[in-house]
Amino acid sequence: MVGQHQALPGTPAPADVWMLVRQRPTVLRRSTRELAAALTEAHGPRFAIWHTDELLFGVRGGRLTLHTLGGAELPAPEVVCVRQVAGPMHSDREVTLLRHLTRMGSTLVNTVDAQLKSRNKIWQVQELALAGLPVPDTLSYATAPLEGVVRSPHLATPCVVKSVSGAKGGQVFLAPDPHLLREVAGSLTQDTPFLFQEHVTHSHGRTLRVVVVDGTPVDAVLHTSRNGTLAANIAKGGSATLCTGRYPQAEELAVRAARALGLDIAGVDLLFASPDTYTICEVNAVPGWRPEMSAVVPAVTASIARRLSARDGAEPRRP
Repeated sequence: MVGQHQALPGTPAPADVWMLVRQRPTVLRRSTRELAAALTEAHGPRFAIWHTDELLFGVRGGRLTLHTLGGAELPAPEVVCVRQVAGPMHSDREVTLLRHLTRMGSTLVNTVDAQLKSRNKIWQVQELALAGLPVPDTLSYATAPLEGVVRSPHLATPCVVKSVSGAKGGQVFLAPDPHLLREVAGSLTQDTPFLFQEHVTHSHGRTLRVVVVDGTPVDAVLHTSRNGTLAANIAKGGSATLCTGRYPQAEELAVRAARALGLDIAGVDLLFASPDTYTICEVNAVPGWRPEMSAVVPAVTASIARRLSARDGAEPRRP
């Protein structure tokens, strides 16, 4: 599948729909491969996968340009399905490429602005709170020393400690008291800041993931941790139970969260604040999904087809 954009050696075939993924040798997630197969079936030669390390972009003669490493010029695609995890994106690398594609006229799913709002967990909390949506109490910092942060009188424990750009449950742990925080502060990497978030005890070890596409909740799954641990991520050994339609209020909240961040496609992780109320844990701009969540791929494929159809009807086709 990857590399199918090469019609002849050094001569890429133009494609109207792209899937943009991270640089090689990153292994594509199962959900990304599943979506790529569906887009291939739907669009045939009009679809291509590109890795971020295969592209050059710039300006020549006052015109924005896009090339392969081999020098072949590429027309900007009509629609780009972005499947890079937003958290690790860099403003002077991946984000610049996304911006360049946008400025060349491509429609991005999700947009650059939505990706930016989603890549930092504090940025998410800021936007969600301003939209009036429920989020756990959260504290973070800019350049303050971590050893000083953990001694702040405004830092309550127990709390959940997360990297502001972590993914798949990585760099997440529960700090039961301030003494533990002070002991481990010197051992934590400080490449990116951490956030300290209220521990929602009723939801300990349980997270509800709702996938939203174009304002519609299309599938939902309940993640449950193993052996009572905090993180319920599958990557951390948790289990998953399909629960679409079982928690309608949570699904409605997920739609509002996706809208607040401007996301066309979102994986919204919710916590159980009580048996029938919810708070937003985090929102993913490049969500994964379980194999049994069979409604997601058709919904995303239809979303991309709608955008392509709208452009086909609104603009003259490229020669």
